[in-house]
Amino acid sequence: MTAADSVRAAVAAVTDPELRRPIGELDMVREVTVDGDSAHVGIVLTIVGCPAAARIESDVRNAAASVAGIAQVEVEVGVMTPAERKALTEKLRDGRPARQMPFGPDSLTRVILVSSGKGGVGKSTVTANLAVALAEQGLAVGLVDADVHGFSIPGLLGIPSGTQPTRIDDLMLPPVAYGVKTISIGMFLRDGEAVVAWRGPMLHRTVSQFLTDVFFGDLDVLLIDMPPGTGDIAISIGQLLPHAEVLVVTTPQTAASEVAIRSGLVARQTGQRVIGVIENMGAFSLPDGTVIDLFGSGGGAAVAAALSESGTAVPLLASIPLSPSLRAGGDAGAPVVLSEPDDPAARAIHDLATTLAHQGRGLSGRALPMSLR
Repeated sequence: MTAADSVRAAVAAVTDPELRRPIGELDMVREVTVDGDSAHVGIVLTIVGCPAAARIESDVRNAAASVAGIAQVEVEVGVMTPAERKALTEKLRDGRPARQMPFGPDSLTRVILVSSGKGGVGKSTVTANLAVALAEQGLAVGLVDADVHGFSIPGLLGIPSGTQPTRIDDLMLPPVAYGVKTISIGMFLRDGEAVVAWRGPMLHRTVSQFLTDVFFGDLDVLLIDMPPGTGDIAISIGQLLPHAEVLVVTTPQTAASEVAIRSGLVARQTGQRVIGVIENMGAFSLPDGTVIDLFGSGGGAAVAAALSESGTAVPLLASIPLSPSLRAGGDAGAPVVLSEPDDPAARAIHDLATTLAHQGRGLSGRALPMSLR
C-alpha cells in the first residue's frame, strides 16, 4: 500500500456527523496525493454552507496527519454536484422511493409513543431523558416531537434556537443532541413564534412529513413525544403507525390518572399496544428520611390496573420521584440522566431504559427485510 493509499483509507473512515456514515462510503473523498511528508486531500460536502463543514475538515485533517510519515496536510473542500447529491440521496434511501415512510409494520425499528391524558405531567421531560438514556446504552435513537402546539423537546435537549435540519435535496437531516436524532416543529419557527389555527389536515401533513422526509437512517428505537390528550395528532399517528407501542405517563394524582387511562384506551382502538405505564412526580425523600407524596400516591398503579382489565397485562414500568435536578436539567437543556446520573429520578429513568432495551418485541408474522448478495 502506498502512502497515498494509507491516507485515503484513513480519511475514508472519517464519519459525517449528520449522516453518521463514513465519508468514503458516501463518496465524499476526491483526489489524495502525497509528496514526501505532505498530503493533499480533496473532499466534497453535500451542500453549500454545510453546518458540519468545519468538523469534517478538521477530522479529515487529523485522520490524514495520523498516517505514519505525514507531517503536513492540505485539505481542499468542494461541494457535490446536483447529480452527485441525487446519487447520494438514492443511496441513503437504499432503494426506498422518495416520501415513503420507513417505519411501517415490516420495519425493524421499534416505534414507541409516549402519551399522556393531560398536560403538565412531565411527559416531554421523561421522553427526552429516556431517549438520551437509550442512546447512552448504545442504541440508535430517533425522537419526533409530535406535540406541535406545545413543542419543548429542542429546549429539553439543549438544541440551540434557530437550529434547523440540513436539507439535501428532498431529504432533511435531523440535528443530533446527546446521540439522539431529533425533529420538532420548533426548529422551523422564529423565537417566540407559535403554531396557531392549525387543524387536522395541517397537523396530519406535518407529522407525516416528519416520518417520511426526515432521514433518520437505521434506528433501533424511534420515540414519539405525543401531545397530551386524544386529539387530531393522536388520530393521525394511529393511522400512520397502527403497529406502534405506547407508554402512558401519569402522575400519582387521581385526576391525572383517570385521564391517562383514556389515552391508553384510544391508542388501543387504533391497534397500538400499550406496553407500560410511567408514573412521574412520585414520592421523594428529604435528607432526614421523610418521604413526601406531594401529588398523592397510587396513580400509576391505578392506570396500569385499569389498562390491564382487557386481559392483557400492562405493567407499571417506572415510578420517577419528583426531582429538582430533573426540572433544572430540562430548563438548562442538560438531561439529568447525564448531568446527575446518581439523582433518584435519573436512576429510575436509566432503569426504565434498561428494561425497554432488553424487552422483547414480537416479530411473529412480520416480513423481515432481507437481501441476497
